[in-house]
Amino acid sequence: MGKIIFIDVDGTLVDYENNLPESAVTAIRTARASGHRVYICTGRSKAEVYPPLWDIGLDGMIGGNGSYVEDWGHVVTHQLITAEQCRRIVDWLHNRKLEFYLESNNGLFASEHFAEAAKPAIIEYSRRKGKPDALQADVKTAFPDMIYHENLYRDDLNKISYLLNSYQDFLDTKEQFPDMENGTWGGAGETALFGDLGVKGVTKGNAIGHLLDYLHGDVADTIAFGDAKIDIPMLNFCHTGVAMGNGGPEIKEAADFVTDDVDRDGLYHAFVKLGLV
Repeated sequence: MGKIIFIDVDGTLVDYENNLPESAVTAIRTARASGHRVYICTGRSKAEVYPPLWDIGLDGMIGGNGSYVEDWGHVVTHQLITAEQCRRIVDWLHNRKLEFYLESNNGLFASEHFAEAAKPAIIEYSRRKGKPDALQADVKTAFPDMIYHENLYRDDLNKISYLLNSYQDFLDTKEQFPDMENGTWGGAGETALFGDLGVKGVTKGNAIGHLLDYLHGDVADTIAFGDAKIDIPMLNFCHTGVAMGNGGPEIKEAADFVTDDVDRDGLYHAFVKLGLV
């Protein structure tokens, strides 16, 4: 077995407009042809991993920030939010008047008013990522397959994301659900746009541990690529950690080295530097 490579998706494999650089496709295909294994390791659930990503050629995926691990179609582990936890969270968010969406391998399921309530956050998120047409961003573009008007009490969830009206919403939700993994995204600290809840103790790092156990792999052969704070556990777990040039200061500090931006062929350049292509 060659190297075992883990690549975050948004901001690492694809840019913030969901464009997939051809150089990244070439890097992955060349590395796999040389005997290396490549997995995406993402906050997305499987329902959000669209055909263009699978068409690159991948050995599997880690999804839901670590709740789901798959190798060549075999489910290695899948840690779900319980039905009782889901009910408590949905009721809490409704009572707080916080719009949200439920993230499952079977789809993304939105609360009643998520589409209209989330538009300012999606615009701001796009603006922070430097998109020139940020004011035209909308929920349909960001989440093209979002499902509305479905039962929100579910037992198939990897995690739940919710809109923050203020940072206090996150603090109160974290206090309310100590049995969950609580986080934020869309901004650092009090600038966060969304909160999220997942299975307690689940990270991208320990998910890689589960996959290595299944593969009988060695951590000495692992390489991780990421751009955000949520990727730090996998960079810390793997033998070599690479931060994208477009990443934040925290992940750059955690990385062994920093490559170029995602839209400046950063993934390909790092593969070359590491001797993977």
